[in-house]
Amino acid sequence: MQSAAERVELWVGAAILLTAAGFLYWSTAGNSVARGLGSETYELRAAFPNVDGIEIGTDVRVAGVKVGRVSAVDLDPATYLAEAKLRIPSAIQLPTDSAALIQTDGLLGGSYIELQPGGAVDNLAPGDEIEDVQGAVSLLSLMMKFVDAQAGDDK
Repeated sequence: MQSAAERVELWVGAAILLTAAGFLYWSTAGNSVARGLGSETYELRAAFPNVDGIEIGTDVRVAGVKVGRVSAVDLDPATYLAEAKLRIPSAIQLPTDSAALIQTDGLLGGSYIELQPGGAVDNLAPGDEIEDVQGAVSLLSLMMKFVDAQAGDDK
């Protein structure tokens, strides 16, 4: 026979395992399902001069809302640009003059790709390239420019 303490431990352990399974589901598939975006996606390309902080699995957002992920990042040996492949839901159709910008969440936050829809009549088709891009801005280089400017003012 089990004692009351053993039964409580069993139920607490089961609750912890169930909670862990729920978090696992939410972190993988549950996030897009909760938004009703479904599983139908298509891929767009964007060639950036600098993709610092962007890797496979990085968020793709529209108006601050996560709508997709980066599926690949490769170097184009002909242009030396970093080509990111963005997987977004088929329900989101972007105009051909849309822009892709690499943004950061605050000073110490991670990077993500922000898509800014344009106003063109035609939409990007699967596999098309977003032409209007802005690469990652290095915080360190901005701070060095500021320090250099301040040092120049002192002279």
